Amino acid sequence: MDWRIGWVPFSALLAAQTAQAQSVGYEEALAAVRGEQPVLEAGALRVQSRREAAEAADELPDPRVRAGIMNLPVTGPAAFDPDRQLPTQIAIGIEQEIPNLARRRARFGVASSEVRLAEARLGMAERILLADAGTAWVRLHYAQARLHLAQGALDELRAFVPVANSAVASGSARPAESLAIRRELLGIEDAITAIEAERDAAQAQISRYVPLADPVALGAAPSAVLDQERLRFELESNPEILLADAERGRAEAGVALARAEKRPDFGVSATYGRRNPDFGDAVSIMGSITLPIFTDRRQNPRIAAAESEAAAASAEREDRRRALVAGFEADLATWRSTVRQWERARDELLPLARDRADLETASFAAGRADLVDVIAAKSALALLELEILEREQAAVEAAVRLRLTYGESRP
Repeated sequence: MDWRIGWVPFSALLAAQTAQAQSVGYEEALAAVRGEQPVLEAGALRVQSRREAAEAADELPDPRVRAGIMNLPVTGPAAFDPDRQLPTQIAIGIEQEIPNLARRRARFGVASSEVRLAEARLGMAERILLADAGTAWVRLHYAQARLHLAQGALDELRAFVPVANSAVASGSARPAESLAIRRELLGIEDAITAIEAERDAAQAQISRYVPLADPVALGAAPSAVLDQERLRFELESNPEILLADAERGRAEAGVALARAEKRPDFGVSATYGRRNPDFGDAVSIMGSITLPIFTDRRQNPRIAAAESEAAAASAEREDRRRALVAGFEADLATWRSTVRQWERARDELLPLARDRADLETASFAAGRADLVDVIAAKSALALLELEILEREQAAVEAAVRLRLTYGESRP
């Protein structure tokens, strides 16, 4: 059985619509998300900035130039004369701080973790946009299908109005029957109004990703079938988990940096001093080393704080994993429910409604039923067909969101 109710002339409707609007396919909409999206561009720029910063993370600090007058007398006969005494000199020198190797590696580790964190956030942003764009396209696709079906049903019911008016005029039908027909028409018209609002909302959402003023969804809808085991297997590589891993990695890099503070840093300096020519110029070379001797009050508290942050990041990672699995199972249960409801309506309710409409039409032709009964049966059939499309949309939309949220990033 073809479950796409009333879709045979749907392509003709879309061909007429594309004369005033531009069409977009499902995969085209997803490709547009991966293209020029401001939030993704911002994320890519942040990744680039983190990478550039990481390149210089383990470099030595800039050298420092020192200059001045040393041992200048300020009293006595040699006061303020730099050339009268031996110790006095005009000196210029350069010094270089040399952090310990563990500190430099830890700084690079922190910078690298910032790169991975920015990449994970970019992946999360892309996944969210893909899911939103995919479901928006599905809503637009089915709004167009339901609108086409409702318009056809309304035209069919309107064709009975002259027949009903003639029957009332001839006295073969009660005047109240014309009111009943109008009530059925109003029910279809209300449905059309609601569907048009859904279509406009979906078009506005699609226009965020695809630069079209009045987009039309063209092509077949994505499948409602899912590979549940594959999706469950791919949860560990989900961007949500990758983001938690990146945050844990950053916290662990902070622990390594805190521990590196317990190791001594070094420094070296060279100074050239100009003195009285009678004494000759002088050169000084000095080395230095830090003495982390009060670790209990300085380094150890920082290390403990960093370790606590790392432990918290690990706990948050596990919490995110559990939340992701729970959300996946809940969304999977919703998908199963929508598929069953759609199949039940399509395979059981729809044949009954069609049989009723056919029987009422045959009875009316044989003079054993009133026209209002035929119209009520056809109206109920049209509303059921619209409901089946709604259920089908819910099943497809749930499948699309599951694939794009929990599956691979590509469609």
